[in-house]
Amino acid sequence: MADVVAFGELLIDFTMDRTDEAGYPTMTAHPGGAPANYLAALSKYGISTAFIGKVGDDYFGRLLKSTLEGYGIQTKGLIVDADCFTTLAFVTLDGRGERSFSFARKPGADICIAPEEIDYTIIDEARVLHFGSLSLTDEPARSSTRAAVDYAKGRRKLISFDPNLREPLWDDMNECRDQMLWGLLQADIVKISDDEVSFLFGCGPEEGAEKLLGEYQVGLVMVTMASKGAYITNGKGGVHIPAINAAQIDSTGAGDIFGGAAMSRLLRYAVAPEELDASDLYDIGCYANAAAGISVERPGGMPSIPDNEEVISRMAEKHE
Repeated sequence: MADVVAFGELLIDFTMDRTDEAGYPTMTAHPGGAPANYLAALSKYGISTAFIGKVGDDYFGRLLKSTLEGYGIQTKGLIVDADCFTTLAFVTLDGRGERSFSFARKPGADICIAPEEIDYTIIDEARVLHFGSLSLTDEPARSSTRAAVDYAKGRRKLISFDPNLREPLWDDMNECRDQMLWGLLQADIVKISDDEVSFLFGCGPEEGAEKLLGEYQVGLVMVTMASKGAYITNGKGGVHIPAINAAQIDSTGAGDIFGGAAMSRLLRYAVAPEELDASDLYDIGCYANAAAGISVERPGGMPSIPDNEEVISRMAEKHE
């Protein structure tokens, strides 16, 4: 049994280490995929997790399955398919550690999962279903995402959504916006970046959060703002969380780690997300901000997740 199950992409991130004189990068492979990064953070912080998705029956697919298991993530719902090739993402970094993406995904295994391949009993056992927007880019994964969400909503599970914006994966940005908005309409909890708020609504973080609470009936909104920290609100209270001091080298997975760390803290409160008070929100946000902030000081997504003790220590440094 898992408390949190995530549906979506599991892939290899090839991250640039350096470039030669001609500009060609030397790259290091890391496990990746936003839902998988999110679960890895949750598992590291003591929450039981399970993954639903698809990889290829190839070297990278088998390696990814083993990696999830090493993090304590249940893989009963992970399909290893000999007819697909594991999705690959190539991440190049600028001088500040900010990322640009290219994908080998035409198609990749993650978008080949069909509704009838989902093991819905995994959702039956969970408290939360988490998903992102990348599984909404193409069929059959789009229909599978909708089927999983509908199933979870019908069984009154908490729905968590991350409208993860990756423009190279969309042929039509209007379609991208429509699919993200559908996801927001399903969600009880949303982790969203300030750039995604601007893309979807053309406004700032606080106004976007209010729109999500009011028009989309989201119970808890967490807006990440990189070096500006985060804004968290549930309508009952709203708090700004300052960023920790971090020497950024790679921001890959930082938003996913923020989301997983926040959910790990949230699940320890015995109230619905919309009933948390301002002090609860601040506690959740400080923990998530510290976890994400430490992660950007290290390469990769999953490998950069700090231990709980390190997060607590960094929180004390910032707020003593």
